[in-house]
Amino acid sequence: MRKRSRTLAVACAVPLFGALSAFAVPVASAQSAPSGPATEFTVLARDWSNVAAAQRAVREAGGTVVTTNTAVGLITASAPSNGFAERVSGDRAVFGAAKTKPIGAAPKDGARGVKPDVVEKEGQGGGRAAPTASARRADPIRTDPLDEQLWGQRAVRADLAHTVTRGGKKVKVGIIDTGVDGTHPDIAPNFDRAGSRNFTKDIPTDVNGAVVDGPCEYRGCVDPVDHDDNGHGTHVAGIIGAALNDFGVSGVAPDVSLVNIRAGQDSGFFFLQSAVDALTYAGDAGIDVVNMSFYVDPWLYNCAANPADSPAQQAEQRTIIEAMTRAMNYAHGKGVAQVVALGNQHDELAAPHDDVKSPGFPSNSTHPRKIDNATCLSLPVEGPHAISVGSFGPSQAKADYSNYGTERISVSAPGGYFRDGYGTPWFNTLQNEILSTYPKNVGVASGKIDAAGNVTPAGETAGIQKATAPDGRVGYYQWLQGTSMAAPHATGVAALIISRYGKPLPHGGFGMDPDAVKRVLEGTASPIACPVPRTVDYLKEGRDASFTATCLGDPSFNGFYGHGAVDAYAAVTRGAAFLRP
Repeated sequence: MRKRSRTLAVACAVPLFGALSAFAVPVASAQSAPSGPATEFTVLARDWSNVAAAQRAVREAGGTVVTTNTAVGLITASAPSNGFAERVSGDRAVFGAAKTKPIGAAPKDGARGVKPDVVEKEGQGGGRAAPTASARRADPIRTDPLDEQLWGQRAVRADLAHTVTRGGKKVKVGIIDTGVDGTHPDIAPNFDRAGSRNFTKDIPTDVNGAVVDGPCEYRGCVDPVDHDDNGHGTHVAGIIGAALNDFGVSGVAPDVSLVNIRAGQDSGFFFLQSAVDALTYAGDAGIDVVNMSFYVDPWLYNCAANPADSPAQQAEQRTIIEAMTRAMNYAHGKGVAQVVALGNQHDELAAPHDDVKSPGFPSNSTHPRKIDNATCLSLPVEGPHAISVGSFGPSQAKADYSNYGTERISVSAPGGYFRDGYGTPWFNTLQNEILSTYPKNVGVASGKIDAAGNVTPAGETAGIQKATAPDGRVGYYQWLQGTSMAAPHATGVAALIISRYGKPLPHGGFGMDPDAVKRVLEGTASPIACPVPRTVDYLKEGRDASFTATCLGDPSFNGFYGHGAVDAYAAVTRGAAFLRP
């Protein structure tokens, strides 16, 4: 952890969509006065030196500054819904402005929306059990009761690495996700409540009245910092740093500090303001490494000038690219290593498929777009300083859903692959996925856990597991798959690297150059050669031709595995050779 002055002025987390213009417009006096209901806007200053001028432009255009992230120059403003974006965007101090959401929207029913996810959800139900596992093996290496089911931990040799280091509380890992259940018995021993922040506010509905997060669970619509109403962030946190405490499961780095830096909605959307705030906070709070298993909504690919988009939508995407680039550069400059999921669209990132999912917010907004790789970026995976992680299954086969390609991949890691092992009894089994921590409240809300805390028949079908300690503590666990699960395996290894090779810093605290972390992670990865033949079609597994992928490169670096599979034991025993360029 590094000690630094905190320069972040926290901005309200809101989604970015709606009218935006980065083009010159007539002076404000020549335009009609803004009108309509009070609405939140995101305004990005032209550069860091123009933040005060951009704030002044907000006021002159008829808006009110709510909060400002001075590290990036991102301003949240309240203004009438019509005319404000055009007025403020005409000021030379402003890069762009976007309408976000009406203030005071209420849900029409009690349901919660869910962000569409291309990764199949067998771990949520519909899968079948794997063959019965053998009895727990005798092993002098300390493990937790459910660890024999963690094939991913063994694949990265975390158990062997723990004979050298399990991490340490001075190493702080930021979970930029949907939240972290800090009360879970496997998370609580390592959870840094004081350092955790929630940069989101629940969004009951979108502008069309469609349910997003549903009714607010807490007064003020802001969840506590130890709460997760989705389950994704808690699953990620467990992979990284579940405590080695003779209970449940253990993580790759079971002694590090876990910091919830929430940027995701209950529904799974991740919007610009909260993502930027989370990254700049990580830099200011002395976080050593962050895990980012998401893309910034509402655009899967942000394109500078896609002809399928309106001028306002094009300008909006340019604003997202600029703001995220600033935020990622800021965090890197403050010493934060940034580990990012490569994505689940089975795209060759140098030649992506057409985007038919954007903009994904608000509802009924999508339109098909051809993606030009030269001018379109998926963020944060294609942002600066990203350590991008692809996914493989228990057989080391590239997961069918995983993005790939030599352009962006750094390393690969276990992410789960439900359809792995075709022709064997393991095919289409939950145990091909990744088991990790699960919030009880999510299980109760989904009907997988009953009010008495018992796993229901639906929960049993989904593979939900319950652990009870002699002192009465209860924890739950679920199976999931995705590059969202691969990235935290790499993040855990990065945390062990920092624990092993980090140094006291000149101005106090402890840390490590993020570029050195990347060098060690990549340099000690275990090489995996392309399959033979190099083209894999996944047809026998039940996928269509769009999943067919060709692996380019050699064993030292290729599009399916990058520099190889992350290797915790090699990293903590041989990493010193890669500390310097």
